Amino acid sequence: MSVFLVPDTLAGERLDAAAARVTGFSRSRIEDIIAAGGVSLDGARVDKGSTRIRGGELLEVDEGLKPDRVVVRPVLADGLRVVHEDADIIVVDKPAGVAAHPSLGWSGPSVTEHLAASGFRVSTSGAPERQGVVQRLDVGTSGLMVLARSESAYSLLKQAFRDRRVHKVYHALVQGHPDPFTGTIEAPIGRHPSAEWKMAVMEGGRHSVTHYETLEAHRRATLLRIELETGRTHQIRVHMAAIGHPCCGDPLYGADPVLAAELGLVRQWLHAVELSFVHPRSGDMVTFHSEPPDDLAHALEVVREG
Repeated sequence: MSVFLVPDTLAGERLDAAAARVTGFSRSRIEDIIAAGGVSLDGARVDKGSTRIRGGELLEVDEGLKPDRVVVRPVLADGLRVVHEDADIIVVDKPAGVAAHPSLGWSGPSVTEHLAASGFRVSTSGAPERQGVVQRLDVGTSGLMVLARSESAYSLLKQAFRDRRVHKVYHALVQGHPDPFTGTIEAPIGRHPSAEWKMAVMEGGRHSVTHYETLEAHRRATLLRIELETGRTHQIRVHMAAIGHPCCGDPLYGADPVLAAELGLVRQWLHAVELSFVHPRSGDMVTFHSEPPDDLAHALEVVREG
């Protein structure tokens, strides 16, 4: 199953033609998939290639569909909350277990699918599966994330992220006590040479800078406030593991599974608590906040008591 957001620029076109352009499949291939019941718009199966596109729909194409299979609408992201929306941006509070957008090998819910299925339209800029996405959070990381709704907002926000003019603050509960309690980690990050889906500090990696300060120090773990100067994949998780203090509940980067079980964690203790940027239309600085969800709050209480 492949999922796409149909650009508004295709409004008025036939479904078979529009789907071919969006997916890259031939028109005859699309017609075959339609005949097999493998194409739907906004969760409703479409059986005619002549159906006209409105633009902005969620297009699902099941290229491997057999006649007896059923097309299902995208899974909604339980717990995802829209913090702010206007004509240019949508700010969401993303729960753990939700991807930023659909990707190969991921069958769970995503922010873009949830928004489309809930009636929100985003910018048509970007690759089809991640239109409107100007930043991403790991599946296992919760917190604030902004998407663009207008084309101008997409361009301006993408540039702001590239220029490091977006202020991002995270809270992380890490094992042990970092030394010093406040510091900066500057170490290049690249793809791990032998482990799929993993990153590592390595020579030749991309320049990466993480600033941290201690908020609370407890016997077994330390709560940190973290600001990113760069935005690499898994940056906080990699950098904290590199100094010997992985995020609690993050076995991919060396966290103690026994401690994770005691804290009731099934994912890394990492939450995007604050997001600030210049609004792409008004030019005003806007700031959004999010409190850590229940699973992280519970783990922190256990640490405080222990």
